Amino acid sequence: MKNTVRIYSNNLLHLYLMKRLFFIRLLLCQFFLLSLVHPVLAQELQKTPEVNEWWKAGVARAVITPQEYIWMAGYAARDKPAEGKLHDLWAKALALEDAHGNRVLLITTDVIGFGRDLSVSICDRLVREYHMERRNIILSSSHTHSGPVINSNLEKIYPPFNDNQRKQIENNQSFIEDQIITVAGRAISSLAPARISSGVGIARFAVNRRENPWDDESLYSPELNGPSDHVVQVLKVADPSDKPIAVVFGYSCHATTLDINKWSGDYPGFTQIELEKTYPGLTSMFFAGFGADQNPLPRREVSLAKQYGRELAIAVERVMEEPMKTLSSAIQTNYKEMELALSQPPTIEKLESVLEEGADWQKRWAETIKEKLASGEAFPDSYPYYPVQSWQLGEQTLVVLGGEVVVDYAFALRDTLGNDLMLMGYANDVMTYIPSERILKEGAYEGETSMWVYGHHGTWVPGIEEKIVHEVIRQVTQVRDKVLKH
Repeated sequence: MKNTVRIYSNNLLHLYLMKRLFFIRLLLCQFFLLSLVHPVLAQELQKTPEVNEWWKAGVARAVITPQEYIWMAGYAARDKPAEGKLHDLWAKALALEDAHGNRVLLITTDVIGFGRDLSVSICDRLVREYHMERRNIILSSSHTHSGPVINSNLEKIYPPFNDNQRKQIENNQSFIEDQIITVAGRAISSLAPARISSGVGIARFAVNRRENPWDDESLYSPELNGPSDHVVQVLKVADPSDKPIAVVFGYSCHATTLDINKWSGDYPGFTQIELEKTYPGLTSMFFAGFGADQNPLPRREVSLAKQYGRELAIAVERVMEEPMKTLSSAIQTNYKEMELALSQPPTIEKLESVLEEGADWQKRWAETIKEKLASGEAFPDSYPYYPVQSWQLGEQTLVVLGGEVVVDYAFALRDTLGNDLMLMGYANDVMTYIPSERILKEGAYEGETSMWVYGHHGTWVPGIEEKIVHEVIRQVTQVRDKVLKH
């Protein structure tokens, strides 16, 4: 009886093992056939990713090169409109959606900067047409000095425009706005599964322009003075097969290599071109960091703009090719417009001195302020719309400030919030320079006269750095805490 039971049990075991083997072989055959039919999907099945790694991402782009040769932005010395182009200017959009359905939109552009009126118009349309929240939109500019004049940005450095020139500028602004709305919609409509990762690299062509001469003698100096931020910040977006579909990268240096009368994105434009050659199908998106007191040096040659473009592209590529930090699929955002105090206008004596000794653009500013004083016009004692924005993308923090932010803010924020920050300036509203307390005290262009080129009557008052840094810390603490709770 025992032998009979043992034989019966062995038979059952044999039958069970045969069935298991059959099913294993069947699964292997199915996987083999699947890999032949759809190798990408088969590869993903092998990876078995964590659910919280998956995002949705969509990208789109459109040319925003002016359709006429209009006046160019950024330099007071120019005496004629554009007369050609090195390459096209672009507006690019990246839409992201996390596992909880939270959606954000990043717009990058090859322009000098958006004044508040144009920024509000664009963002209001994005909110209305695509059901976005304002805190979930970033409107970024590369600050190229080889693009068109944009609304009131840097208005005091340009010569008085005639009616035709003003009409050209207005038409171009409408064109840019429409293109941005279009690319935003295309990015949102193309949302598809993706992974996002972040990392940092290094490029060393940024030089502190307050502490070093603007001529080629700096090439022979044994050391360069003053602080600079050489970090290259990189955010990679890849499809399920790990092919990069977008890369967002930032560097803290003025896009002022060139001063010729031809359209271009300066070195950031050449960087984007290089990366898109290296990775077919990629959309590369540049943002300007906290580099308002930094210039590429040497400069003024197209060959140098191309060189810096390649250097930055190599730095970004190196980060993309090495292991990066994979970001979990969670988004939290914050946005606030702060009130920053302004000083009273200069004395009549100071204005008279500028009228006697200043450059043409300085004289135009002084004459305007003098006329307003004579008429008894009241001057505002603050700018109430300074934008501070924070995004938390998984484990990556992005801090976004308006205006031309100097490099001191990068070190102040990293000291408090850690090195792992992506820092974007020139976003949402470029109303003037944002000096640190040190630079405000020292004065010169970034601390004083830059306010004039933006049409302000006075300077920022002491306390500006502490107020901005405090608001950033408040926002970042909040968005980080919310992501951790999820």
